[in-house]
Amino acid sequence: MSSLYERLGGEKAVNAAVELFYRRVLADGRIARFFEDVDMEDQIAKQKSFLTMAFGGPNKYTGKDMRNAHRRLVEKGLNDSHVDAVIDNLNTTLRQLGVPETEVKEVAALANSVRDDVLGR
Repeated sequence: MSSLYERLGGEKAVNAAVELFYRRVLADGRIARFFEDVDMEDQIAKQKSFLTMAFGGPNKYTGKDMRNAHRRLVEKGLNDSHVDAVIDNLNTTLRQLGVPETEVKEVAALANSVRDDVLGR
């Protein structure tokens, strides 16, 4: 069976999804404030690397673990409703790119699986 990374379309598809995803996030009043003062080019590069690894592609991710990467955001009030908004934006992005529903649900489940680490619980 092929990896989620391969089924999504590999590097080109992941890169396109991350670019579109962050456009949505920055326009989303529920969560945009968490990205104030963030170097978005760096953020997008890190996210491409992280999602590639998380989806079963080549592992070149060298960033922090989920808990430490989001600690500053939790201190700013990040909670379940914000994680829901992120997952909603991710789902919408993938559907817009024509990703089949099976893979959209698989990505959402993967995102939900790290919720407690993201929120420091």
